[in-house]
Order: sequence, then C-alpha cells, then structure tokens
Amino acid sequence: MAYLILRYNLKDGVTAAQFEQWVRETDQPAMRGLKRVESFNTYRVTGLLMGEGEAAQRYFEIFEISDLAGFTGDDMPGETVQAIMGAFMQMVDNPNSISLNGFRA
Repeated sequence: MAYLILRYNLKDGVTAAQFEQWVRETDQPAMRGLKRVESFNTYRVTGLLMGEGEAAQRYFEIFEISDLAGFTGDDMPGETVQAIMGAFMQMVDNPNSISLNGFRA
C-alpha cells in the first residue's frame, strides 16, 4: 500500500467554504471512485500542536493507493483525474505532494 500526501494553501480570492463544498461534492466522489484509491480524505489545519503562529500549509490530502504504478500510469493521465486536477489547480496555490510506503518496524 502506498500513501500520497498533498499539502497546499488556497489561492487569494478562493474561500474555504467554496473550496470545501467543491471537495465534498466533486473532488472526493470522483477520486474515491477510482479503483486504486482505497481511501481519500481532505483536512483543514486548525492549529499547531506546539508553538505559536500558523502552519505553512492550511490543507492536507491523504490518499491510500493500492497500486501506485497503476495510479500514476493509468489513473493520473486519465480523464477523471485530469478534470479534477484542472479544477483543483484553479483553486490552490503551489501544491506539494509526496508518496510514502508503509512498512512494519
């Protein structure tokens, strides 16, 4: 199992209410419908665990992917992901993504 984590802020002029409605109504249903996406959740940062100030990114997405090679090779260039990413990129500023593989220690 692989995990993808995206972190980002919203672009100026995009409200949290607008974005979060789009996530609930469009983004999550479409991405959760992909056969390799085992789970997908979006999180809004509400504060720092320690210290003061604000987090560098206000939103995080965590995907659990059953087949990362299939996801990146087939799903990412596909119509569903491309449509979602087009809309996503209109609302978010400078998204950063990483992939992780789980293991037992």
